[in-house]
Amino acid sequence: MINNFDETTRNILIDLEKTQKQFWNISRVTAEFLYILIKEEKAKEVLEIGTSNGYSGIWLSKALKETKGHLTTIEFYDTRLSTAKENFKKCGTDDIITPIQGSACKILEWLADDYFIDIAFVDANKSEYIKYFQYIDKHLKKGGLLICDNVISHKEKCKPFIDAINAHPDYENTILALPAGLSLARKIH
Repeated sequence: MINNFDETTRNILIDLEKTQKQFWNISRVTAEFLYILIKEEKAKEVLEIGTSNGYSGIWLSKALKETKGHLTTIEFYDTRLSTAKENFKKCGTDDIITPIQGSACKILEWLADDYFIDIAFVDANKSEYIKYFQYIDKHLKKGGLLICDNVISHKEKCKPFIDAINAHPDYENTILALPAGLSLARKIH
């Protein structure tokens, strides 16, 4: 699937894969899944929590280019966000990305009431997944998806979130056995 991208994007993604453990990036198979999912869902507005060096954001934004959508991505570390911005620009997707630097919880707390999300992808501080869920819930459209990475690899840290979303009457959740474990929750009400 990576071969569908231009040479510059392919080379950047391959280089970023070499630093996957250092920057806590998702696996390529997870990235490919998200890419296909965004296109299948015809998502227009995607929120990413945990930009890192931009690896996942490149995949998300490449899919959003096809759906004529937009990515908002939040990263705590300014140096990582600077690297991500450079990568987005080189890959030709910076025009559809709004990068925000800071604490995800603080930023999510102040999202505009009329900001609605088709898909939220979370790959940040695992112990804060439950807080992210509480903030994202009111912005996620009915039928929208909340997707969280590392729910198997960081099972104990993610347990409060998994317990809460599994018990929530407005969501149907499943855990996919992708490399680090992916929680895929659809908002049904």
